[in-house]
Amino acid sequence: MRNTSKLMILSSAALLALVACSSDDGKTDSASRSASKPVEQRKATPRLVLTYDGGLNVIDAGTLDSVSDIPVDGFTRVNDAGNGRYVFVSTSNGFQLLDAGTWSEPHGDHSHYYTAAPKMTGQSFGGEKPGHVVVHDGRTTLFSDGTGEVDILDSAKIGSDDALISKFTVPAHHGVAVARADGSVIVSQGDAKTRTGVIIRGASGKTIASNDQCPGLHGEAAAQGGAVSFGCEDGILLVQGEQITKVKAADPYARIGNQAGSEVSPIIMGDYKTEKDNEHEHPKKFSLTDTRSKTIKVVDIDTTYSFRSLGRGPAGEALLLGADGKLHVFDAESGQEKAAYPVIDPWTEPENWQDPMPDLHVIGSTAYVSDPAKKRVLAVSLHDGAVLAEHSTGQENLEMTGVTG
Repeated sequence: MRNTSKLMILSSAALLALVACSSDDGKTDSASRSASKPVEQRKATPRLVLTYDGGLNVIDAGTLDSVSDIPVDGFTRVNDAGNGRYVFVSTSNGFQLLDAGTWSEPHGDHSHYYTAAPKMTGQSFGGEKPGHVVVHDGRTTLFSDGTGEVDILDSAKIGSDDALISKFTVPAHHGVAVARADGSVIVSQGDAKTRTGVIIRGASGKTIASNDQCPGLHGEAAAQGGAVSFGCEDGILLVQGEQITKVKAADPYARIGNQAGSEVSPIIMGDYKTEKDNEHEHPKKFSLTDTRSKTIKVVDIDTTYSFRSLGRGPAGEALLLGADGKLHVFDAESGQEKAAYPVIDPWTEPENWQDPMPDLHVIGSTAYVSDPAKKRVLAVSLHDGAVLAEHSTGQENLEMTGVTG
């Protein structure tokens, strides 16, 4: 079904009026965050944020109606900030904070729900080449590749002036950090040319444990029970408490550079590439790492996919958006395919990772699939594969995230 779009386009002048001057500590004029009068809603209103070359589309996740179109210069990436309302936009000026304009306020034994016009808040964090954003244990951790700066935020306070918990710097590299509730931080180690492993940095800043057996470290995911995984070119590094374990893959070269975790599953889903000298390998297998047995299961499939294809369902299902145009649903424990829902036309992963390609994002029991070839986004039920809604974005969208409201 196709819904009529109700566009509320912010002009450049209106956008500039909403943006206040920011400082290195993320503070901004509080008046800029209250410029839009909120409207109370009957229930939470999830929203999607999609990037395109030159801006952001904000869309109602229920109806897929357009909410706002916000111009942003350059190639941008987006990540959920971890509190159901805000999104970090990675730009040449660091991690800039977008208020998606939907939130809940607890009131005794119930909550009140509100929406407002999305806006850039004027807050920014980090520095040159903003990279990974990780939400874990009520903390949101930002890693700036160009400076090695690690910013740790209280997820619940993001959007206020006192969200920043702490910050420190490591040698600049394409890295990642995961802050934990006990004050410790797992942070990648490396330099501009290579990544080799992780250290567990205690609340005092001292190293608790380290492991340098992870060539080409990239990406992370968290599983049930607080286990955190990091991808290597020969398997996985698994961090549980203060223990770091190398989980070796069966193949001598097995890059698991992208992972998807679930709080209700002990299994980490990951990609699986075995062609060391092929930068543009299109794999037809993926990995399932069991954090209990510390073993890797490799699942063969009949389609290729991209790094944006991996997702998890509400019960821990392993989801994969195949280049065959189908949304594949697997049992994460056994690796058995449970369903394959046709959703878009077959596609091919581009050689340049910044070019448009389908993306997958999951909120509850709904999978959202962007289809840049047809300049649209679809909402797909994970119960039966039914297309619940469809929306024409008018853009070749690049990346997608969402907030729950």
